[in-house]
Amino acid sequence: MMSALEIGNIVIYVLMAAVLVRVLLSWIVPIQPSIASNPIIAFVFQITEPILAPIRRVLPAMGMLDLSPMVALLLLSLLQVLLNRLA
Repeated sequence: MMSALEIGNIVIYVLMAAVLVRVLLSWIVPIQPSIASNPIIAFVFQITEPILAPIRRVLPAMGMLDLSPMVALLLLSLLQVLLNRLA
């Protein structure tokens, strides 16, 4: 049986991987991909957008540069450290 800490760590790792995949996809796929055409892209966008959208609203605009994935990865890493220290 997995503990809540292990499940929390797995969820954080999956979210971090999804954010990294989304960054890589943003370099490969056009800016407005047809999300409905590819279920993998749709899945990545669906699980990362709830994390990235609030960060984008808070961060000031930096032209064409989107720093929200970097901030999301830093926050997820901080959350993981805090989660592991509480255990």
